[in-house]
Amino acid sequence: MPYVLLGLAVFGLITSTVFAGIVLFAVPGFLRERRTALAALASAPGFTPPLSLFKPLHGADPGLEAYLESFFTQDYPDYEILFCSRDANDAGLALARRAAARHPGIPVKFLSTGDQPDYINDKVISLEKMAAEATHQIFVISDSDVRVSPDYLHAVALPFIDERVGGMCCLYRGVAAQPGIEGGLWARLEAVGMSVEMSAGVLAARSMEGMQFTLGPTMAFRRDTIRHMGGFRVTADYCADDFVLGNETHKLGQTVVLSHHAIDHMVLHSNFAGSLKHQIRWMKSTRFSRPKGHFGTALTFSIPFGLLALAAAFWIGHPLLGFALLAWAVATRLALSITVGRCVVGDNSWLGLLVLYPIRDFMGFCFWAASYAGNRILWRGRIFELLPGGKMRAAK
Repeated sequence: MPYVLLGLAVFGLITSTVFAGIVLFAVPGFLRERRTALAALASAPGFTPPLSLFKPLHGADPGLEAYLESFFTQDYPDYEILFCSRDANDAGLALARRAAARHPGIPVKFLSTGDQPDYINDKVISLEKMAAEATHQIFVISDSDVRVSPDYLHAVALPFIDERVGGMCCLYRGVAAQPGIEGGLWARLEAVGMSVEMSAGVLAARSMEGMQFTLGPTMAFRRDTIRHMGGFRVTADYCADDFVLGNETHKLGQTVVLSHHAIDHMVLHSNFAGSLKHQIRWMKSTRFSRPKGHFGTALTFSIPFGLLALAAAFWIGHPLLGFALLAWAVATRLALSITVGRCVVGDNSWLGLLVLYPIRDFMGFCFWAASYAGNRILWRGRIFELLPGGKMRAAK
């Protein structure tokens, strides 16, 4: 039995190392693309198509007003911002009005949807409303828990210089909403997972099959692309609306671009329970949206197999072998953490990259295992059931 466990551990270490190799091999190409994009921005600063920026809102999360403010301070000549919530008296909408009042030169619209139409995914209702009211032909969609730099819209617009591009998205680094120790251990663990685990998975997927999806924190599409796929309503019954929008763009034969630009994704869950629910919900959503790929994700984690190897090696009386295999596991995680977290998305949290990410790798495997425990998720205070293909319905 211990030799079987040791064999399983070595197999897992091999597969996770192969995954790390795929990611590390993809990084130089991505960094070359970044240099090319930055050179293009410097040489052709005149490409500034007018943009309509969509900000769906639901409540007032901590720090929301400051995050919204970053969208009003863009170094970009022609854009509008549309805010939309279900309730006209939504607290988030009130904060958006306060931020807008400090920037009267930016065109802005404040919208609400009421109760109609009643889609499973409330965000889609807001997207439809904003699309109907938008002035321009490129839609930029950004989550509320995102903070951006002044060059953000220039980076978002750049891929659309190619007429074949129908959609784009940005990688993101996780940032604990509260700085320092106040940010909380759980928030920082979740943040480093965003910076490294998520970004590594995206780079690996792009390397193997190209971009066939988009990432929700920031994505952009041409108006005609959304119209040709049937409007935002095609995502009305899905939890992973970002995946569906990018996949539908790919199915139309249009190019989906992964931008050179990385944004800040603020982690608001500073306690264990909130972080746990959020990450398991995301894992379950991925399980139902991409079941085969999600199942294989288990073989991309390294620390669980390193710990299994250590236990099995102690069992058979070869502790040095066990420590060597665990060191192998840790080394591959640190290589990913520094290369992807630091070089690709610019995460400056050395504590997170060097200390917390190996812990996060083990937690990620636990979240993956937990994703197979039922099909129910808690989302914005409501319980839903996930269905094959990624659709969801209100739980009975």
